[in-house]
Amino acid sequence: MSLSSKKGKSRGKKKGIFKRKGSTGSSGSHGSADLKFPSDKKHKAKAIQEAMRSDPPDIANLRRLAISDGGLLRDDLRRKAWPKLMNVNMFEIPPKPANIRAHRDYRQVVLDVERSMRRFPANMKEEQRLRLQDQLVDIILRVLVRHPELHYYQGYHDICVTFLLVVGEDLAFAIMDKLSEYHLRDFMDESMDRTRHILGYLMPIVGKAHPELREFLERSDVGTIFALSWLITWYGHVLTDIRHIVRLYDFFLACHPLMPIYLAAQIVLYRSEDILRVECEMTMVHHTLSRLPEDLPFEHLVSRAGDLFIQYPPSMLAKEAELEFLSSTTISCYEDFEMATNQKPDTVLRRRRRFGNSAAQNGDVKTVQLRKPTNLALKFAVWAISASLGAAALAVVNVVNEWF
Repeated sequence: MSLSSKKGKSRGKKKGIFKRKGSTGSSGSHGSADLKFPSDKKHKAKAIQEAMRSDPPDIANLRRLAISDGGLLRDDLRRKAWPKLMNVNMFEIPPKPANIRAHRDYRQVVLDVERSMRRFPANMKEEQRLRLQDQLVDIILRVLVRHPELHYYQGYHDICVTFLLVVGEDLAFAIMDKLSEYHLRDFMDESMDRTRHILGYLMPIVGKAHPELREFLERSDVGTIFALSWLITWYGHVLTDIRHIVRLYDFFLACHPLMPIYLAAQIVLYRSEDILRVECEMTMVHHTLSRLPEDLPFEHLVSRAGDLFIQYPPSMLAKEAELEFLSSTTISCYEDFEMATNQKPDTVLRRRRRFGNSAAQNGDVKTVQLRKPTNLALKFAVWAISASLGAAALAVVNVVNEWF
């Protein structure tokens, strides 16, 4: 007997896995759409629309806009921009196979999706949430059936649900289909070996920027497991505000697949003072690291993560991270994505970084000191460009060409 039949019939039109248990409040969006923006954001929104309307779409400019302050701004823009960033043809999405729920991971997927209630808006009607949970199961299984070499992992659904809430079922499947082949590929091996390799970049990045902090972390034996859920869920499992999550997804989709680990390193660096104040003991340090503050300055973190990527590219850290590039399916397959799509996301970050340095020399940039530097720490600053870019930060890009 299927899980659907055990749970009974839904009150909606569709017979799904997830069924209504009681009454709820009115429906609502997840909160990042339909906002009114000041004139500078209206200007940026117009630039995003123009980049998408170009023939062909101006992907380099779209990436720049996705990376810069505020990202893609609104969900109505993301619905159009995210598929373009992943080279998804909205008119050629494969139909849903008939046998997806016979997949080996079906029951585990259902269990995980059943536990995903907190990822849906609290004021959403239960019928709508149950329908979306059914769609979430189908998105995941469609990808797995289409790619039998891929293995589901717990946390994958946290990424899928973000795309489902923003772009709907079919486009969410198409985006996840691409991401699973490239950005998320190492996480979908049968073993976690390559995932551990990706985590292996964390300490080298931290050490380059703040040797004292790395020495403290290694002395505590905390390891890198605290960042595992950050990495494999693209922060969807650990952040509570959907606005922050979709902002990070703008950034990740516009950048190299390893950018989530650079963001993890930047979060650790940003919290260096808090970390260095605790006792150098594994449980104390792990407790501090694993609890992300609600008030993290995400625009600053995005900006500095991009800077870290340019200053310390993966090619510089590969040996220390015990990972040769071609042993990572994510990194090696990403070259195929670039060749197939003619997209060079890392070039965007490099250009933005050069632009920021040039603007700083011309006096067009102001530095905001967010925290006092520790002994050997870098000064954490946000470079806010007051020109038409709005705010500035990054420049991630053609480093990939130097790697292969």
